Amino acid sequence: MARRARTYQKHWKADSKYGNLLVGRFIGQIMDDGKRNVAERVVYRAFDVIHEKTNKGGLNVFEQAIKNVSPLLELKSKRMGGANYQVPVQVLGERRQTLAIRWILAACKSKKGKAMAEKLADELVEAANKTGAAMKKREEVHRMADANKAFAHFA
Repeated sequence: MARRARTYQKHWKADSKYGNLLVGRFIGQIMDDGKRNVAERVVYRAFDVIHEKTNKGGLNVFEQAIKNVSPLLELKSKRMGGANYQVPVQVLGERRQTLAIRWILAACKSKKGKAMAEKLADELVEAANKTGAAMKKREEVHRMADANKAFAHFA
């Protein structure tokens, strides 16, 4: 049996404007084809739009949104005796933020008709207020984990 390839930890860069590691990770996730400048412009413009709409700092709203969307539980597929079980597992560390970022960006990309910065601003404000598509995704994952908690002993 072949050995599994080694996985190396990613080293994220802090963003240039705020020096914040989480914003740097977010920009890295948005970035397409190595165009960091474009991704930074989108994020900073979204922060400006948030500031205009809510009179709160864009960075504060962003951090609150990530905190609200971060899941506590997720489902992992486990094969036991010919049957696959969805086992609820606690989400730890960086994975919580990674999932939150992924869900927020997926919610933005699914919307049509606006500039990405505006879609991102809307989604972050909604997530900070515990509404929106990303929060819906989190609730759905928690509901599924709750429904499958009978299989928690397989973890």
